[in-house]
Amino acid sequence: MADFHQNGIITTLHNLGARDLDEIEAELTRFGLRRPLGLILPSLYSELQTKALPKIVGDLTRVPYLSQIVVGLDRADADQYREALKFFAQFPQHHRVLWNDGPRLRAIDAELEGLGLAPPEPGKGRNVWYCMGYTLATGKAESVAMHDCDILTYDRSLLARLIYPVANPLFNYEFCKGYYARVANGQINGRVSRLLVTPLIRALKRVLGETPFLNYLDSFRYILAGEFAFRRDVLNDIRIPSDWGLEIGVLSEMYRNYNNNRLCQVDIADTYDHKHQTLSLEDQRAGLSRMSIDIAKALFRKLATQGHVFSAETFRTLKATYFRIALDFVETYRNDAIMNGLEFDIHKEEKAVEMFARNIMDAGKVFLERPMETPFIPSWNRVVSAVPDIFERLSAAVEEDNRDYAPL
Repeated sequence: MADFHQNGIITTLHNLGARDLDEIEAELTRFGLRRPLGLILPSLYSELQTKALPKIVGDLTRVPYLSQIVVGLDRADADQYREALKFFAQFPQHHRVLWNDGPRLRAIDAELEGLGLAPPEPGKGRNVWYCMGYTLATGKAESVAMHDCDILTYDRSLLARLIYPVANPLFNYEFCKGYYARVANGQINGRVSRLLVTPLIRALKRVLGETPFLNYLDSFRYILAGEFAFRRDVLNDIRIPSDWGLEIGVLSEMYRNYNNNRLCQVDIADTYDHKHQTLSLEDQRAGLSRMSIDIAKALFRKLATQGHVFSAETFRTLKATYFRIALDFVETYRNDAIMNGLEFDIHKEEKAVEMFARNIMDAGKVFLERPMETPFIPSWNRVVSAVPDIFERLSAAVEEDNRDYAPL
């Protein structure tokens, strides 16, 4: 059972174990009559062959309150898209599959690129952005949740708890972020959050001083969780990164656009496990190494917009401060693991810290050398201003793809 502690400045909604899932889903069904509910699923074609996604889809077929499911499909050719349509056809809810690599959506993307409005690189951020645009275009959902398709421990209660805070008309939340304990298979996971992000935020506080933004970030219990829920209006204004800084970027945008009392976090799972990225000690272009650089750059860019000045000396000091704090965290998690009978490899943990420390320096170097780098994708409000009929065209392209490639 969870505690009821409120840490930091963001409201935490706990799972105190007192409610039955059927009761929550019945409430959500009533809420959905007044405020239709939707779900975004960013997916790779390869995830159709995993253990996780078939279980997720099977669970979602039993969800009674969703008015719309939007699947963003990446890395699929025409035959694979047909297979995906057949795979997702088991949804009883209204659903559409966006073929992001198909000629129709590629043509729209090329036009937006010509105007400087397209996502700068492929990836999860680009997939999510087009799913948000399609959700806005159709107008079928007023509150929208999003979660990944690689969750091995998925249960539909995760979605119910995630979307509830933005679905209940008695609540005033515009945004909700999920959190959970990253403990599975007898060990503590979540190295990037545990050993990079939290120690880096604490180090930034020491080097730059306490700031409202850093205190805000430090209030989230699992800052890199990929599970969010929004009110529909949020999707119009939000600018999200196209790289691995997606989660930090989303939180930064919510901080910029909304008061803290319109934001919350919610405990959505007792256990959580998903596909793990490799550490990639020797390759900064892949795995957790690439992720750590993108996340660090996202933090530096956001702090620079708030007037903080960075230099090579700042990053050297930050690296040393981070390294000491992170090593202390290794000791803390070691003791926690021993207390709970979990496996813990100090050598692997400290190797990760050493890599993250190097990458903080490298991220700082890139930040200083490329001051005009802007990985944020423009908001849909800006796109509509430049291309007024973009929603109609995006919706038509998705409908035509789903019709023309529908399995016989």
